[in-house]
Amino acid sequence: MSTSFRRKAAAVTFAVLALSLAGGGIALAQPSAKAPQEAAQPAARATNSQPPVSAESARVAKAALKAGAATTLVATNVFTVVNSNGTKARGGGTVVKYGTGQYEVIFGHNVSAGAFLATISRSDSCCIPPAGEVSVAPRLLTPNAVFVQTRNSAGTPSDLGFTLLTHTP
Repeated sequence: MSTSFRRKAAAVTFAVLALSLAGGGIALAQPSAKAPQEAAQPAARATNSQPPVSAESARVAKAALKAGAATTLVATNVFTVVNSNGTKARGGGTVVKYGTGQYEVIFGHNVSAGAFLATISRSDSCCIPPAGEVSVAPRLLTPNAVFVQTRNSAGTPSDLGFTLLTHTP
């Protein structure tokens, strides 16, 4: 009898906790009459689009695909470490820097069905990398490339070094 009561008490406790957390999230998500200025999203974050593919980038991507066409890949993990100035420190791929915080990493195989993981990093073993954000997406119109965008903690595009890992099935 006491075991059944303990199980029910634990279930009720978890249910109350879940509802409390959900209710708090709903309360926070409700728009307020006067939103504080700090809560407004920075204007710099509105740049969610990729720059157009340059002719040079398209040429490099096609050449890389052609060179890698003879390879039959089952599953591939490729990493690339990129310095903040857009140069490749180590790893695979070719790096193209488009603008402040905008990078393209081109591989010799199709990565459009892959998974991408990026983190702000440094290429040396000196120090902890600066705080910031990194976003990664498949490159538009280029099946063998990944687009990476880096921002500082305020959300402003910023040149930051990063490590990119791609897993292609």
